[in-house]
Amino acid sequence: MNAVNASGAEQGLGPTARRMILGSQLRRLRERAGITRGEAGYNIRGSESKISRLELGRVGFKERDVADLLTMYGITEGAERNSFLEMVKESNQPGWWRRYNDLMPGWFNDFVGLEEAASRIQTWEPMFVPGLLQTEDYARAIASYGRPEAVDDETERRVALRMRRQKVLARPDAPRLWAVIDESVLHRPIGSRRGLRAQLEYLLEVTELPNVSVQVLPWHLSGYAAQGAFSLLRFAEPELPNIAYVEHLTGALYLEKLDEIEEYSRSLDRLAVDAETPDRSRQLLSKRLAEI
Repeated sequence: MNAVNASGAEQGLGPTARRMILGSQLRRLRERAGITRGEAGYNIRGSESKISRLELGRVGFKERDVADLLTMYGITEGAERNSFLEMVKESNQPGWWRRYNDLMPGWFNDFVGLEEAASRIQTWEPMFVPGLLQTEDYARAIASYGRPEAVDDETERRVALRMRRQKVLARPDAPRLWAVIDESVLHRPIGSRRGLRAQLEYLLEVTELPNVSVQVLPWHLSGYAAQGAFSLLRFAEPELPNIAYVEHLTGALYLEKLDEIEEYSRSLDRLAVDAETPDRSRQLLSKRLAEI
């Protein structure tokens, strides 16, 4: 299998997605050569678990390791080998979010990279407006745990990170964002009533974008189709698996097995059926604004 040309289909992908693509292609080369993970690990002075992490794109690549693996897999010269080695360099280039690494746990760092590469983002949020659709004041209230007196430089950097993530929706190749939010979100005064009003006004504004859809799940159907928040990321690149992202208090789960993805897809389908249509949801937003 040929590596993705760095100047072609892979152009514009961030380092997280590049690592996953490179790892997937190395796995296919290894399997084609009939080599076990243990044998490959020994060849690069590592272990079977190291090869597993590399093939999943969970860690960075060393050019020497990839060169040794390519030789072992029979890719000893030519454009294909050079393309793989070029991908190593590109996968190790820092993303724009590197400047915020001190604020982000490692598990969230990966999510930002995948969010950048996604072609479709589907999310269910029962408590808050999704991060990609939040105003600065709304995000600041969440980052400061609802305590205005606690806002400091670190809080402002967290808000800046969230605002920078939102630029993905304005790109020429912006992903399609489809969000389902619980009706309670429209009534929860995060920060203040004034802040909530501004947030709802922004939701009405952003849902005019052709790539953004928001549906509101009515009160009486809350909790049936899904409980905790989650997102499903889909990618245009065939080398990248669809990923369900489920965050919890001390970490996050990245699920990519077919049966897991199907379960989350079914949940999103049920939410879409139970929720109001995008047009009706905009009417609910307008009605709620009139009440505040």
